[in-house]
Amino acid sequence: MAMVADQIEAMIRAALPDAEVTITDLAGDGDHYAAHVVSAAFAGKSRVAQHQLVYKALGGRMGGELHALQLTTALPT
Repeated sequence: MAMVADQIEAMIRAALPDAEVTITDLAGDGDHYAAHVVSAAFAGKSRVAQHQLVYKALGGRMGGELHALQLTTALPT
């Protein structure tokens, strides 16, 4: 079963409460999403470490319920 955008956003916000999260369904199929996540929690972390924080927030659903996620992360300005 595919995940819905609101579910992805809620999981990220639960792990990163200060996050600004924008989710876009890329294919309209509920399987291919883009996520832009802005959080102060990314300070001092490499891009890989930032992405790992987001993937951890998704609790192992990548590759299963969530087939593809195009992820960008940033610090607040």
